[in-house]
Amino acid sequence: MPEANKNTPHENKRPFGDRPPRDGKRPPRRDRMDDKPDDGIKTKMVQIRRVTKVVKGGRNMRFSAIVVAGDGNGSVGFGMGKAAEVPEAIRKAEQAARKNMEKVALSEFSIPHEAIGEFSASKVYLRPAPEGTGLIAGGSVRAVLELAGIKNITTKSYGSRNPVNTVKATVMGLYSLRSPEKIAALRGKTVEDILS
Repeated sequence: MPEANKNTPHENKRPFGDRPPRDGKRPPRRDRMDDKPDDGIKTKMVQIRRVTKVVKGGRNMRFSAIVVAGDGNGSVGFGMGKAAEVPEAIRKAEQAARKNMEKVALSEFSIPHEAIGEFSASKVYLRPAPEGTGLIAGGSVRAVLELAGIKNITTKSYGSRNPVNTVKATVMGLYSLRSPEKIAALRGKTVEDILS
């Protein structure tokens, strides 16, 4: 009986390597990273920038990313990540954004009341709008509001337009919102008294 050719490829060979599949063991790392559970949280990258640290031996180049995460139903957060490679920086920022998510008070069509968010030299003014107005916001402010699930709002940015500071100011403004139920409970009144 002729000897089988030793150079024939394994029938179940992985498309990216010569190693046969691991029976009963966890899948290779690149497969594990792609199999993320769908938890309904969306992410949006706001900015990637190359940063440099000058050290004794020269310059260390790295990448910094800022990502906003939200479920479109009132929860939103942001995160920053830094790494030597762009995908790793984005992954770190996504993890931080998911971890930092907080619930925001929303009304039926917009936000319950006006709010001003401030961070450093950036200031963002948030104003509720009637149904049909749409999302009137630009740049990084729009990314935060979209992922928070706000459909109708008018915004205006003052001061620094730095994307990092603008995202932080917007999130601070959203976190400062309070629902009529919460205000009524604090004042010892009914919701109808607050809204009238």
